[in-house]
Amino acid sequence: MKISLLLSAFLLLVGCSGDKQEKSMSITVNLRYTGIDGNARKFAEEMISSGTVDAIRAEEGNLKYEYYQSLDDPETILLIDSWANQEAIDKHHATPMMDTITKLREKYDLHMTVERYTAAETPETENRFIRK
Repeated sequence: MKISLLLSAFLLLVGCSGDKQEKSMSITVNLRYTGIDGNARKFAEEMISSGTVDAIRAEEGNLKYEYYQSLDDPETILLIDSWANQEAIDKHHATPMMDTITKLREKYDLHMTVERYTAAETPETENRFIRK
């Protein structure tokens, strides 16, 4: 019992209190869309012009939804998609917009890679490299 209480206190101090901590962390998902003949860019442009991007940005819990063009590979578009927590992502994935996005991905025959990150504070030692 004593060890369990000590472990619980330690986990609270280091910020690893299980599911509650994970749900409160923001999550950023980097999606790289790759196609041919400019299809990745056409996909992003249609997402914007159709109002889908604005609708996603207006969803509760969305922190960022932005497309970027690769300087190294003009056939790749990067989407940076940030959410307040996993619950917000799950709600987004349950919306009809996901059907729209899926159909557009198929229309433009896109392939994807996905990377997920959770937010972390910038260490004080790195602040000297950040120009504000």
